[in-house]
Order: sequence, then structure tokens, then C-alpha cells
Amino acid sequence: MTYNEILEAARGQVGPICKACPVCDGRACGNAVPGPGCKAPNNVAARNYAKWQEVFVNMDTLCPSKPIDTAFRLFGHDFKAPIFIAPLGGLPLHYGDKHTDFTYNSILVPAAAEYGVAAFTGDGMDPEIMKSSVQDMLKVKGMGIPTIKPWNLEAVFEKLDILNANGIFAAAMDVDGAGLPFLKAFNPNAGSKSVDELRQITAHAKMPFIVKGIMTPKGAEKAIEGGAAAIVVSNHGGRVQGGVPSTAEVLPAIAKAVDGRIPVFVDGGIRSGVDVFRALALGADAVLIGRPVVPFVYAAGAEGLTVYLDKLIAELRDTMTMCGTPTLADIGPDNVIRF
Repeated sequence: MTYNEILEAARGQVGPICKACPVCDGRACGNAVPGPGCKAPNNVAARNYAKWQEVFVNMDTLCPSKPIDTAFRLFGHDFKAPIFIAPLGGLPLHYGDKHTDFTYNSILVPAAAEYGVAAFTGDGMDPEIMKSSVQDMLKVKGMGIPTIKPWNLEAVFEKLDILNANGIFAAAMDVDGAGLPFLKAFNPNAGSKSVDELRQITAHAKMPFIVKGIMTPKGAEKAIEGGAAAIVVSNHGGRVQGGVPSTAEVLPAIAKAVDGRIPVFVDGGIRSGVDVFRALALGADAVLIGRPVVPFVYAAGAEGLTVYLDKLIAELRDTMTMCGTPTLADIGPDNVIRF
């Protein structure tokens, strides 16, 4: 199936809030929660997308003709491109009941790994979700990144023990999930984490630990102090908070503060290979993409993910060609401009 055929087929298989739009720009789903939308008064998803479109690429074709290389290395492993699948949870609630978190991950995790990228997976009240995703990762030599909610330390350690025992590639925590209603109700001490608590968590993990939900240079510094192996610039906590800036707006200052000490991912509103290029030029090492993947998996399973990623990487390669940047290392601030 082609990209457009899969997207058309998805319109009868996701919903009712997700419309499987030609571009997942956060407008049709608006401020609808539950669902893929965001809490009013600000539509964070729409702002994320819109702000990437305000970054323009600088073409430069007066340069030697070299092969384009999108290869990306993270924690000693080579990936096809600096594109990872973002964690999503509550699939039946947010996207329709064709899939559960279990069945979605069972397709996504091996399909991503076999393609040459990796999937972050979500977490929830049901502890079996993470256990099941671990089994999916074991089918592809542990390749995947389970994302743990900021539960209390005892619960986090229990989950990490499972990951440690199974040799999972990396782990993450979406610290901006601290305001989720079900997390607030968790007893005891679920929610925000101090630097000392984060340090205990990263020390307990036997694999690289990624902190997701960083939106300020100060937050990045605290994550590094707490032992983070990488950070994800992400405002998905804005779904419950509202009134937050886009990730494109805060990324340059955060990347400058990190100054190459650890990898910086960015998540939110990235919808094309041109957007990936923009993110790398503004200081990210890699990107996460979540919502647009769902319709393709719902409609066509592993084939859908392959078609979606093929399109993104082809667009990234074309942009690298037109901007005279044959490798990821060649992409920098001079390759983009804002007016």
C-alpha cells in the first residue's frame, strides 16, 4: 500500500477524535481530552507543529557531491536515522479500540527495530503493559525503550529490576507526567522527582536512562546532575497543564546549555523529514515522533510503519542534499533561518 492509501484506510479505523489527517497538525483534534488533543486554553500540539514551520532551511548546492548518510549512533548502537518512535499509552481511549496498548506495542516494537530505529513504549496503571513490551523487545534482542511514569521510588525500582534482568537497550521516564490525574492519586509519593531521587533511579538502572519532559536549560542541568544519559525536550505534560511554549522555541537554549555532554532528543510537532532537519539544525541529536505513527499502524501494521518511515527518511535525505550537508554531523545552525 502507498502512503496515501494507508492514510485513507486509517480514517475508518482510528477515532473518533483522531481524524487521520493528511498532516497531523493538532487542529482537528483541537483541545479534546481524552484523545490526542491538548488541554485548553492553548492547543500545545498545534503550536508545536506551527513553530517548526517558522524555521526555514538554507539551500546550498555549491558543494562537492557526496553520498547522503543518515546513520545515527546512540549508546553504542547504530540506527538507520535519528528518528525514534515516541511513547504512547491508553490507545483505546485516545485512538480507538482496534488496538490495546499490548497489541499496538507487539506490532510497533519489532517493526521499528527491524526497520533500523527504536520505539519508546508507554506505561500505565496496569503493570502488565511494561512487562508485555519487554517480551516484545526480547524478540528483537532487547531493542526498545520502555518509558516509566514517575511513580514512587519503590515502584520505579521494581520496573527497572525487570528491565535490568532482561538486558533492555535503554529506559526512560516522562517526568512531565507528574501532573497526570491517575499519578496524583497514586500513593505514596508519585509525581515530581528531586535531583537526588533521579540520581537513585539512574544508579539503579543497568542501562542508559533517558529523562523525557525537559523544557528549560535549568531542567537539562538538573537531569544531567541526576545522571541522565540523554534528555528529551518535550512538552507533552502540556496536555494537562496548558499554556506552555513549543519545543521548537525552547530547543536551541537547551541544546546550548547541554553543549554536547549528553544526547538531546526533541519531541512534539515533527511531521516531515524537513522538520527532522530543522530539529537537528537547532541542536537536537535525534527526534521522537508519536501521534502520526498511530494511523499507519492501525491501518497497515508493520507495513504502515515502514511506509511512514520511508517517507520521512526520503524527505530528510532530499533536504540534506539541497542544503549541502551529506552527514548528520554537517547539519548546524547555519543551515536554518527564522524571520
